[in-house]
Amino acid sequence: MNIVLLEPEIPHNTGAISRTCAATGTALHLIEPLGFRLDEKHVRRAGLDYWDKLNIKRYTDFKDFLEKNNFPKIYMATTKSKQKYTDIKYEEEAYIMFGKESAGIPEEILLDYKETSIRIPMLTDIRSLNLANSVSVILYEALRQHDFLNLEDKGQLHKYSW
Repeated sequence: MNIVLLEPEIPHNTGAISRTCAATGTALHLIEPLGFRLDEKHVRRAGLDYWDKLNIKRYTDFKDFLEKNNFPKIYMATTKSKQKYTDIKYEEEAYIMFGKESAGIPEEILLDYKETSIRIPMLTDIRSLNLANSVSVILYEALRQHDFLNLEDKGQLHKYSW
């Protein structure tokens, strides 16, 4: 799987998303400008000690991302979509993109992705969910559809056994 963040602004969100990506073997694509430096303590702390397990790539802008990834099919997470994230059958190497916290994905981009735009249902008077939570909800649905391929799914107690 591939998570794409377009111009993320809040360091601890990107740190938490990085940790989720590391835990699931998901590539993280960051499209600049970023609202922080990756070496900031808030980003590092949220990602804990998993940075060496993360496949992370950076791009100067959306066009650079498209060109370097051979214009992939992208699922656009947006509150503006009529299609729910559960209505989609995700490919094993799906690209799922999320916009910046303050504004989401620009409508100019969304216009070209009407068929692959998705949303998380919520009450109408709530603007949006936290970015890190949204990534987790959608990513884990995509992984569930592939039976959590290559992920450990057996719980284990530390002191006792089941």
